[in-house]
Amino acid sequence: MTTEAIEELIADYGTPAYVFDIDALSNRINIIHGVLQKANIDLCYAMKANPFLVAPMESMVERFEVCSPGEFRICERERLPMERLVISGVNKERADIFRIVSQYQGEGIFTVESLRQLELLKECATETGNKLKILVRISSGNQFGVDFAQVKEIFSGMGHDPALELLGIQYYSGTQKTMRKIKKELQKLDGWIQELTALGASVQELEYGPGFCVPYFQSEQQEQLQELLSEFTEHVKKMEFQGHVTLEMGRFLAADCGSFFTSIVDKKEIAGQIYGIVDGGIHHMNYYGQVMAMKQPFIEHICRNGQTGQEKEEWTICGSLCTSADVIVKQLPLTDAQEGDVLVFQRTGAYSVMEGISLFLSRDLPRVFFWSRDQGLRQVRKLQSTDLFNSCI
Repeated sequence: MTTEAIEELIADYGTPAYVFDIDALSNRINIIHGVLQKANIDLCYAMKANPFLVAPMESMVERFEVCSPGEFRICERERLPMERLVISGVNKERADIFRIVSQYQGEGIFTVESLRQLELLKECATETGNKLKILVRISSGNQFGVDFAQVKEIFSGMGHDPALELLGIQYYSGTQKTMRKIKKELQKLDGWIQELTALGASVQELEYGPGFCVPYFQSEQQEQLQELLSEFTEHVKKMEFQGHVTLEMGRFLAADCGSFFTSIVDKKEIAGQIYGIVDGGIHHMNYYGQVMAMKQPFIEHICRNGQTGQEKEEWTICGSLCTSADVIVKQLPLTDAQEGDVLVFQRTGAYSVMEGISLFLSRDLPRVFFWSRDQGLRQVRKLQSTDLFNSCI
């Protein structure tokens, strides 16, 4: 993002605001694709990480994971082809699934998270005269997916079912994982697939969420992207499984492209500690792994009135919510900081725009912008009030 675009944002729109750098997003995914495609590995974007990026990613990834009726409606508005959607989620309502199956004639892929879902999908397929492509999600020990013993029952019992086509399995166990853990998971998945194959099942596909680590804090080891992906592909190549592999990722694809702009609106000193109140807050930002605001994210300080070269001061940055929990970062070193300055919190392209307690205190939802060299700064969500959501009709 250029200096001119930053000045335009601050002068014409103000803060708080999210900016998603589409060029940075495209460059990152091109690098990822360049490595993974050497092993014929595709990408599936978990849109819950940031649904605003669905349209820009249409030409960047092979699939999109959809986990709610609302997310599906976003995909419809963006006119994404149904065959590129993976309809996932632990709560699949009959009315929603029936509409999707009947309207789109069974296109797309559907995950199975329980035996109840399996029956629901079979019923909707039979009633509409379609055949659905299915991925069975294996649980990693939580409420998602089904136990592997049940997976074997499903694959053994399906046979040549006229309503469902079992493509393979889906697995995701969490985020910010080490390569050591990822390697063990791939070995475990390879073993499971061999067990299913021994039962006579045809496992054509593995959709896997690797949960690659995103370094959010300055104290963390920084990313070596190509080396990380090259090591991963080598582990995939060592698997006995020779079917199609798709990586389902959200944070790893989107985090780096986002910035959150917030202004210092008040400065105070209490018991020797400098506090800066900003017009953003924990209802706008979430850094996975932050502990009591002690870790320092990557932050740019934009001085609005110039610097005088004074020594750095350590600030505790707090948001605008009326709760003592609204502390974003402690002991942040700032030089010549004052009211009106802007802090740019980086690597906020995933989850931050979605996960905050945005309805608390009925504060407005910030503007959202895309930026690219071709199109410049483009507003994709206006400032939106939330008080109507928090009051009686």
